Amino acid sequence: MIRRFFRHIREGFYGVGRHAAMSVSSASAVTITLLIISIFMIVTGNMQEVTHNIEGSVKISAFVAYDHEEQAQLDMIQASIKNLEHVVSVEYSSKDQEFDELMETYEDESAREALETYREDNPLHDAFYVEVNDGDALKDTAEKIQAIEGIETVNYGGDSALMFVQALNSVRFGGAILVAGLSALAIFLIANTIKLTIYARSNEIAIMRDVGATNGFIRAPFVVEGMIIGALGAVIPILFTIFGYIFIYDKLGGVLFSEMFKMTPPHPFVLQLSLILLGIGMVVGLIGSFMSVTKYLRWKR
Repeated sequence: MIRRFFRHIREGFYGVGRHAAMSVSSASAVTITLLIISIFMIVTGNMQEVTHNIEGSVKISAFVAYDHEEQAQLDMIQASIKNLEHVVSVEYSSKDQEFDELMETYEDESAREALETYREDNPLHDAFYVEVNDGDALKDTAEKIQAIEGIETVNYGGDSALMFVQALNSVRFGGAILVAGLSALAIFLIANTIKLTIYARSNEIAIMRDVGATNGFIRAPFVVEGMIIGALGAVIPILFTIFGYIFIYDKLGGVLFSEMFKMTPPHPFVLQLSLILLGIGMVVGLIGSFMSVTKYLRWKR
């Protein structure tokens, strides 16, 4: 009897140890997965910031024809541009302002003096500088501005600006797809771990059924366990996200290559990412455990 008692204790400790090892293994797998997700979320978030900055810096330049330089005509052209979709702001620059800006580009005094002779008969155009809220709408908006009466020429940076914005958008889209794929992988890992846990507790589940426990009552502890595993797996990625991103941001001064490529400020960016990582961990834990225990209960019915 004593030998049997100690055998049951040993088996119980072995079962607990095996279950703890599987839980740690699952949490570790979730940690690695969420670390990769964190990196791609940081990249995607900064690509979004860079895209926004580029969209704000790439403006459409619309130059007015010489025969539409009356104030009433200029007001009509500006109103027509403002009414276009995706237009955020329209800034007017007179031909005299354009000439002054052109003068500032020359550092050589003799070149400025030579250029000054053209001020009285200024050959430049009045211009409107248009900002849009969507880089993909640059070309379409430029074509609509070109069609407005009184606009001589339009310049928006050409296809190179569009291709650059589209490339950044592709990176953001690819990052979102990868995050979704890694989340599915995390669900699979947790589902398999919970499945092993369920098989290890098959006798307990059978006893619970014999005494009349419902499927929901049996399922609840496993679902909670899956959520806890997911939350524990998110701890290290959250710490990595918070301290790692703040360190990199401070080290680079918030700029990647130039002022155009500004990084997203850490606050509240890292807090948002941390909440997302915690949410992903708990959700994938819930889904993975729910799938496994539901499948087992249906199979054993």
